[in-house]
Amino acid sequence: MNVISDIENFLFDLRDEKFADLEHRTAPTLEREHFIGVRTPELKKLAKELRKREDIGDFLCLLPHRWFEEDQLHAFIVSEEKDFQRCIELSEVFLSYIDNWATCDQFNPKIFTKHRDELLPFIDKWLGSEHTYTVRFAIGCLMRHFLGESFRTEYADRVAAISSDEYYINMMRAWYFAEALAKNYDEILPYIEQKHLDKWTHNKSIQKAVESFRVSDEHKQYLRSLKIQGAS
Repeated sequence: MNVISDIENFLFDLRDEKFADLEHRTAPTLEREHFIGVRTPELKKLAKELRKREDIGDFLCLLPHRWFEEDQLHAFIVSEEKDFQRCIELSEVFLSYIDNWATCDQFNPKIFTKHRDELLPFIDKWLGSEHTYTVRFAIGCLMRHFLGESFRTEYADRVAAISSDEYYINMMRAWYFAEALAKNYDEILPYIEQKHLDKWTHNKSIQKAVESFRVSDEHKQYLRSLKIQGAS
């Protein structure tokens, strides 16, 4: 058996139709027929085994995948790649095929943490992409790797400057600013006070920050006062 057939057999052995229905409801941009119904812990466990196979490259090259779970496996396998340049190469190929928020958000290469400076030019390129989930992934990289002590206002400027009608981009922008308010409140607050964001993203950022246990009650109270009334 080849790796492609093996993966499909493994996935269908773990199939749960009710869970597939649930997955479809959480990722409505995909048709129900693309879901097998395999839980994330099982996929991560399978990914760790599969990445040891010599023929796993055959699977990684076979894009687009048919099943949502195959995309998830792909994301988890590449996320474990230990060579930065190889990881970038695999990521650049895969990003253009990501077609849902769940795979995008669970695609999180660990090696990026050790190569922040080298990663930045790629983030800049991805932010300029016309592909929704490539842009979302880039914002997610800035959120994961460039907040806290690694934060610079120029990074927030890049996220604030994005102009898009795409829900899944603007939701990630809001998530970024909510996380930034939790980790870099003083530096990020002017973006909210001075209304650098569109109304929807502005208000959603405040909403998500107020829901965070890492934002103080005092800060939450002030943030609520900055909500733009009458916004969609």
